[in-house]
Amino acid sequence: MRAFLVWLVSAGFAFGDGERAGDFDYYVLALSWSPTWCALEGDKRGSPQCADDADFGWVLHGLWPQYEQGWPSFCNTSERNPSRRETGDMADIMGSGGSAWHQWNKHGRCSGLSSRAFYALARQAYEQVVRPDVFRRLERAVELPASVIEAAFLEDNPELQADGVTVTCKAGRIQEVRVCLTRDLEPRACSGSVARDCTMQDALFSPIR
Repeated sequence: MRAFLVWLVSAGFAFGDGERAGDFDYYVLALSWSPTWCALEGDKRGSPQCADDADFGWVLHGLWPQYEQGWPSFCNTSERNPSRRETGDMADIMGSGGSAWHQWNKHGRCSGLSSRAFYALARQAYEQVVRPDVFRRLERAVELPASVIEAAFLEDNPELQADGVTVTCKAGRIQEVRVCLTRDLEPRACSGSVARDCTMQDALFSPIR
């Protein structure tokens, strides 16, 4: 059994749900390209994030507590859940209040912070990373290497290093940019499965609607 548990950790799988809140090593700031999420999931759900006038580009998917190997989720915490007003106040950067609630429930509870403090920290992390303006000026869908996305973020955020930024793909599309940060929101190297970049040379990247 012990050997099996060691294998799970080394493979980068999440630990079982319900870990102790506040027990983690660093954060992953996940920035999702909204047109990709809408094309793959949001449109089917009728999400307000995908409305024609929503104008979302890189949205805050989440600020995820992370272990050096694996990650906690749905942690036990004595902090109260956020109010509907609190989750709604995050919709401007997270796409919807529903997304803000889900991120608190799965990840924010593991931070050891109150929901208010967690959302404030998540907003701080989001705002300190420059989202390159070039992506907002795109007028048509293009196919490009995933490395181009990472290079643009590194150019506009000189404090970041390549080993601290990861680009992910899903269904042949650019999905997310993930930035690894210390608990004090300082840049650091990613570890484990977080460090695995998408290697696609022709990933689809759609413009903002």
